[in-house]
Amino acid sequence: MSIVAFLKEAIPGEIKELINKGDLKGAEEAIKDMLSRTEDFFKRRRLEYELFRIYVLRNEYNLTYDEAFSKFREEIPDISESEFRELINERKVDCKSIDGEMRFFKFFVFNFFKLNKEWEKRRKKRRDEKREMARKKLYEQQDIIKKIAETKDGYLMPIKFRVRHTISVKPGVVPDGEKLRIWIPVPRKCELQSNIRIVGYYPKRPYIAHEEALQRTAYFEVPMTEKGAKVWVEYEYTCKAFFKRVDPSKILPYDEGSDIYVKYTSEKPPHIVFTPCLEKIAKDIVGTEKNPYVKAKKIYEWIVKNVTYNLPYEYALYDNIPEFVATNLKGDCGMQALLFITLCRIVGVPARWQSSWYMNPISPSPHDWAQFYVEPYGWLYVDPSIGGGMPEDRKPFYFGNIDNFRMIANSDIMVQFDPPKVYFRSDPVDNQRGEVEWKGGNLYFDKWNYKIEILEYKML
Repeated sequence: MSIVAFLKEAIPGEIKELINKGDLKGAEEAIKDMLSRTEDFFKRRRLEYELFRIYVLRNEYNLTYDEAFSKFREEIPDISESEFRELINERKVDCKSIDGEMRFFKFFVFNFFKLNKEWEKRRKKRRDEKREMARKKLYEQQDIIKKIAETKDGYLMPIKFRVRHTISVKPGVVPDGEKLRIWIPVPRKCELQSNIRIVGYYPKRPYIAHEEALQRTAYFEVPMTEKGAKVWVEYEYTCKAFFKRVDPSKILPYDEGSDIYVKYTSEKPPHIVFTPCLEKIAKDIVGTEKNPYVKAKKIYEWIVKNVTYNLPYEYALYDNIPEFVATNLKGDCGMQALLFITLCRIVGVPARWQSSWYMNPISPSPHDWAQFYVEPYGWLYVDPSIGGGMPEDRKPFYFGNIDNFRMIANSDIMVQFDPPKVYFRSDPVDNQRGEVEWKGGNLYFDKWNYKIEILEYKML
């Protein structure tokens, strides 16, 4: 069962209205009053979740006016305050009134320049050498993969990674001596990666979930101290690239009674849902096309052409991620992957999730992508967000293929950990950074830090 099954319960209209107006204190008081009069488990769970989402919302809009203006002037030093206010009035700056004070989204600057290209000419130019090096490294890798694939396609070019993932809980967030429960994502067994070994840990050996767990983790129980708490796990694995030459004329019809077809063309609320809006978009994209491979390609090409990469709010704040992306034409890697999966399923192409980390040795980062299934080729890979950011001649690489800079811990969304988490997850959809809780509840991302280090990177 989905870990967010209770979201089928509707939030009362008066609560929604208070939140939409930015009266979060009023919404909290109203929810607590309702909780005092509600016994139904799912209704209580839904109200408690809304309290959690209000906490998340406050964390997302964590900049004051003065802080936001200062950040913006770092990019455009000559901007006047009147110009900044005009951008706010034109709704080009992501801000809202929260409990009577104007607050700004923590990533509003990044998103502003993504969506307002005309302002780039006034922007202070900064050369991001690390980003340039990482992109160059990826291009080199793509070129080698394609060269090797001229004589042999499929799974290619294994790389051995040795990685350490650390979580550090901040001092004072729970009383000293209390037990912390910590989950760190680790590689799961799948076609793309193998030779997975846990090779180190601190302060003691964690419980490791089964190698095929859909969201695989290393689980720690450690006491809180006056200096905080730290755990880490070190693992090795081998990741391969995948490159496949597909002849669309050889695509076979699906067995619509097969397990793969039934499972991966189904809805999975609240995010993989066949809404009227998404059904119309899917049908407009594929038209009268019958070939499932071509359908998937049309959907990929529509996304990379129309959706702008943006840093979103935490996923807990979205009621339906694919519909948000399709109607606003913006979203990050996971949001674009979810849109691809949902549109594919609507038109009868099996599709599923993969995620955890993009392991570029120059600059690793959390990342999500997707797969789709066609006969006789099996599961193929799709990365709409990286594909969308590529030059035109490189965009096709990420339809059907994938590089070997990956670590997969997750092959589904909204599934429970082993052992299960008791309280709400900070990210209810995915697991990249990790999760932490104690007997008093979940510890949100602001209560701890994470770090991932590539200790070894070796072509085999």
